[in-house]
Amino acid sequence: MNYKQMYLEFSRLSEYAKPFALFTARLAIAYGFYGPAMMKWSDMASVADWFASLGIPFPTFNAYMAASTEITGVILLTLGLLTRLISLPLIVVMIVAIVTVHLPNGFSAGDNGFEIPLYYMLFLLIFVSHGAGKFSLDRLFFGEKN
Repeated sequence: MNYKQMYLEFSRLSEYAKPFALFTARLAIAYGFYGPAMMKWSDMASVADWFASLGIPFPTFNAYMAASTEITGVILLTLGLLTRLISLPLIVVMIVAIVTVHLPNGFSAGDNGFEIPLYYMLFLLIFVSHGAGKFSLDRLFFGEKN
């Protein structure tokens, strides 16, 4: 067996890991959104004040929108339900977080930079393009095969 055949066989076999990889990635990203969502819901007035200090328009409305999107994302990503759809508003939340909070601090997560929200966006793009995977309600309800 030559290197090309070995690689092609490895690629074929690695497809079996895709459902587990998508499942664990969904759970990890859902968990990542859980803390910030709960923090926002625990003191919405402070979040609205913080949003106002960042120059975000309609800070109270947008605080509720961000918190609602995040907690809905936690639930739907965990269940693997409407995964492609919920990933889009979560990407928007990450773009706003990067632009308003993290970008001035550079890339590094250690400096509160945009590294972590960027990684979240990349995972969410994977969910948009690949779906929730085999272990999901999307597959049960909509027959998605990914």
